[in-house]
Amino acid sequence: MIRPQVENKIAEALKNGTKGSILFVDDFLDYGNSESVKKALLRLKEKEVLIRLAHGIYLYPKLDQELGILYPSTEELAKAIARRDKARIVPTGVQALNKLGLSTQVPMKVVYLTDGAARTVKVGKRTITFKKTSPKNLLTKGEISSLVIQALKTIGQENLDKSTIEKFQSILKNEKKENITHDAKLSPAWINRILMQAI
Repeated sequence: MIRPQVENKIAEALKNGTKGSILFVDDFLDYGNSESVKKALLRLKEKEVLIRLAHGIYLYPKLDQELGILYPSTEELAKAIARRDKARIVPTGVQALNKLGLSTQVPMKVVYLTDGAARTVKVGKRTITFKKTSPKNLLTKGEISSLVIQALKTIGQENLDKSTIEKFQSILKNEKKENITHDAKLSPAWINRILMQAI
């Protein structure tokens, strides 16, 4: 039978892999066609070599003596999916606020803007939604300024007060000035003003 051979090759490859890695069917297409790889991954899941996180997404588990299996964060998952799809992503909403340290809420539903395929991935109780956006929204250069733009859009101009604006401007001190100038041009006029005031 050919199938166990695919499974053995994948199992062998995993031994040299990094524990804690997020894996996709596409990662193993050198060993067989998509259907035989899918079946092999499911069998490795049944043998508890892998954990199935979502449809077509697996975890090569890393164990911690106290915490047990270490599951990837929502962000790690989103980045891994983006890498597979060769797509760019930008976190929005509470996720952007959280990354900037302006919210302690850990969102169970996160939305990323992407130039890849629009899709929703459900992992346990978490939902990651990739929303197709215009390339302009993904042309930002600075990680911090990009997050600030998305966080400000989430809060909304009408809900901003002086102290919140000051918090954002203080955060922007950690961003390169040329990135702020570049990214400000891509943002709505009211956000542009806040970004430029930070310089």
